[in-house]
Amino acid sequence: MPKSRIRKKADYTPPPAKQAQAIKLTSRGWVAPVMLAMFIIGLAWIVVFYVTDGSLPINALNNWNIVVGFGFIAAGFGVSTQWK
Repeated sequence: MPKSRIRKKADYTPPPAKQAQAIKLTSRGWVAPVMLAMFIIGLAWIVVFYVTDGSLPINALNNWNIVVGFGFIAAGFGVSTQWK
């Protein structure tokens, strides 16, 4: 009976290593100052409204001044989503 051929198994070669890509953590320079400015303006608006018993910043808005202040704060949070 003839001898069977011995198959040679290929040696294991690991897949080529992926080169690590440099992650650029560049941020837009305007985001942090605008975000903080919006927070401070909103907080100042609400504080001025309470300290002056509603006569300032805009007397015609009455209690809507609180909504305006929180609107500035919400806009600050909206700007913060642009941070990279």
